[in-house]
Amino acid sequence: MASKLIVKPAGSPSPVGPYNHAVRTGDLLFCSGQIPLDPDTSELVGSDVKTQTQRVLQNVDLILQDQSLSFANVVKTTVFLTDLQDFPAMNEVYAGYFPKDFPARSTIQVVALPKGAKVEIEVVAHF
Repeated sequence: MASKLIVKPAGSPSPVGPYNHAVRTGDLLFCSGQIPLDPDTSELVGSDVKTQTQRVLQNVDLILQDQSLSFANVVKTTVFLTDLQDFPAMNEVYAGYFPKDFPARSTIQVVALPKGAKVEIEVVAHF
C-alpha cells in the first residue's frame, strides 16, 4: 500500500474545517476543494464569480507549486457553483489556467458553499 503525505503549503489560506490542503499518495495528488479565500486574511475575496474563480485557482496553484506541479499535471477537476448561470463566466477564467489538453471535469450546482462563496474547485494531479 502506498504511503500518504499530508500537504500543507506555506502561504495558503487555512482550511475552514478538519481537512488538509492536499494528500499525496503514490503518483497522485488529491487537492481539497478551494474557495476564494485571501491567503493573508482568510477572508472571502470578491463578490462576482470571475474574481472568485481567479482566487480559487490561485489557491490551487499554491498547492500545486508546493509539490513542484503545475496545471499541466491536473487530470481531473470538480467545480461546485451556487448558480449554474455563472458557468460561462467561471469557464472564461478557468480556461486561462490550462495550457492545453484540459483535464476531465465535473461541474455541479450546489445550494451553498462555505463562507458564502460562489465557487469551489477541487483537483487531482498526476506526478
